[in-house]
Amino acid sequence: MQSTSVRIDRRTHLELKQLATSMGTTVSDTVSIAVRRLRQDQIGEQLASALAADDVAWLDADLG
Repeated sequence: MQSTSVRIDRRTHLELKQLATSMGTTVSDTVSIAVRRLRQDQIGEQLASALAADDVAWLDADLG
């Protein structure tokens, strides 16, 4: 697996290491989990938002 570096402040790094330890994962895996969960939250917010008028019309369209 290829990797890259991300600059974060020392406090965030310490919190990340503590979180990884408490979860029994590596720092890298913890970041991956966090990114995935943030993305899932973002998708959830999009799904929970009101539909646009054209979306409602399309969903209510007569299929016959």
